[in-house]
Amino acid sequence: MSVDGPPGTAALEGPVGSTRRARPQSVLFMCGQNVVRSPMAAILARHLFGRSLYVGSAGVIKGENDPFVRAAIDEIGLDLSRHRPQTLEELEENEGLAFDLVITLSPDAHHRALELTRTNAIDVEYWPTPDPSLASGNREQRMDAYRTVRDELEMRIKRRFRA
Repeated sequence: MSVDGPPGTAALEGPVGSTRRARPQSVLFMCGQNVVRSPMAAILARHLFGRSLYVGSAGVIKGENDPFVRAAIDEIGLDLSRHRPQTLEELEENEGLAFDLVITLSPDAHHRALELTRTNAIDVEYWPTPDPSLASGNREQRMDAYRTVRDELEMRIKRRFRA
């Protein structure tokens, strides 16, 4: 095995001159409050790869559910109604932190995930993702910001986890 790509990510030898990162069996998506980016990423990953990938989500702190997230996910036929925001500490207490990979979607989540690598054998990838809750304008303009984040996350997840 060789190492290419971001620190903490493994690459497998492929055809001459190419490498690809190893596909993990479990992934944790993290953002600031576990209400926008990480739940979106988690439900998309479960929908796309749920039979072959265990998926979790958590935040640095716990926030309140965002109705725009639910609306953006409803538009593509998925259901986030059962999502309850949780912190990394709550996840660790309830499920443990037996993840192969943590994908962080915000700077504060990335810093917190890097702290985990001191005591856990976890790889960390940082996917800088804008916070659509900061968008202003009318309802449709704000929804467009959520749709953009949703669609970008879906594209990255497909690219990262395809077999």
